[in-house]
Amino acid sequence: MSSILPKQDADGADAHTATTAGKNDTFLDQTLRPASWDEYVGQEGIKNNLHILITAARERQNPPEHILFYGPPGLGKTTLAHLIARELGGALRSTSGPAIERVGDLAALLTNLQPGDILFIDEIHRLSRSIEEVLYPAMESGALNIIIGKGPSARTLELPLPPFTLIAATTRVADLSAPLRSRFSGGVFRLEFYSEDDIAQIVRRSAKILGVEVEEGGVREIAKRSRSTPRTANYLLKRARDFAQLKRAPLSKSIVDESLGMLEVDALGLTPLDRKLLTVLIERFNGGPAGVGALAAALAEEPNTLSEVHEPFLLQLGLIERTPRGRVATKAAYAHVGKDAPADLTERLL
Repeated sequence: MSSILPKQDADGADAHTATTAGKNDTFLDQTLRPASWDEYVGQEGIKNNLHILITAARERQNPPEHILFYGPPGLGKTTLAHLIARELGGALRSTSGPAIERVGDLAALLTNLQPGDILFIDEIHRLSRSIEEVLYPAMESGALNIIIGKGPSARTLELPLPPFTLIAATTRVADLSAPLRSRFSGGVFRLEFYSEDDIAQIVRRSAKILGVEVEEGGVREIAKRSRSTPRTANYLLKRARDFAQLKRAPLSKSIVDESLGMLEVDALGLTPLDRKLLTVLIERFNGGPAGVGALAAALAEEPNTLSEVHEPFLLQLGLIERTPRGRVATKAAYAHVGKDAPADLTERLL
């Protein structure tokens, strides 16, 4: 038990945050979120552009123009929105695309904003087109146009809005309509996967907040299996922490390896479904090419689950390739599942 108790670090940092985190595990994701730009690791190009945008807007005493973040889940889109709000000193009003079901929901959000507030809409691609139409003038001219009544007696009511910044996030930027994308004049930024060194830095910081005694080998093992994603790294750290707590041991490489082995997360960070996808592609479809629909049917999974959750990481690792005829397993995939690659593999990848 003593191995995971909060400690005061060598720099004299107070362990109060770690104690609070230990007592409130329900809110750990919020606790581990970076509270300043210095704590936010990675995405240097985006941070530099945001610094210019925010600094220039502050000098003009205007809110920054609207911003869109997109990319796979868990890379820090929501965290960036919180940091921008903190930097500007405005309140952050958060919602999501599915939560805005009617025009009245959007009107209530916009009319309750104060000057300089940040409105954050997560998964904005799930807004209905009718709500998008109302959002356009709000973003472009700072006015909310509401139609009152029906038929010949219908009239448009224009409500002026306070100056605000809309920050939106999406995992499917292609699903946004072109008119909506074009109104994010502050910038459209794609978040990239993280390097292993950046993930290791994030794991060290999270371990310090949690009060976990972690060895460098354990840090590197978690970083290697984190799918290049901070959210996954923090999840693996918390589960390895639980295992180390019961073992009364620090988070060494062997403890991390054993705990993540119980979660069936292998040395590359692949989950059971990742490995099953590779195995089915190689054994049932002879390595491909195979369409995502056929793979989904063979795995009894939704096609979107494969294409949006599992495929991006397998592509990043070079375990599969997309060809005009479908998905093909690479030589690295055959090696990972312990199979010999066919002689005509190069031709299939063309």
